[in-house]
Amino acid sequence: QVQLVESGGGLVQAGGSLRLSCAASGSIFSINVMGWYRQAPGKQRELVASITSGSGRNYADSVKGRFTISRDNAKNTVYLQMNSLKPEDTAVYYCAAKGVRTIPFLVNDYWGQGTQVTVSS
Repeated sequence: QVQLVESGGGLVQAGGSLRLSCAASGSIFSINVMGWYRQAPGKQRELVASITSGSGRNYADSVKGRFTISRDNAKNTVYLQMNSLKPEDTAVYYCAAKGVRTIPFLVNDYWGQGTQVTVSS
């Protein structure tokens, strides 16, 4: 069984910064893509940023230049550094791990429970 545990959410003023962390645990052999999604009230869940095992990165246009995703493959951990936060960044942020190969060899996708990020104006 694989679990994703997120941390680092909270309340911050506009212009401030937060750093989210997500650690995957279990009988993990490898993880293809790790990423962050967010869902604001009344809106669909959307991709914020993702990173492959080879460090290829993808960002939503709305966060380019403000957010940075990074990854520690040895620790199966992904980070999201969020700078210059705006009220419209307020949402529940979910960690995702896709193409997780476990021992014995099965491949599945997993999601974290979510962490609230609130940006006040």
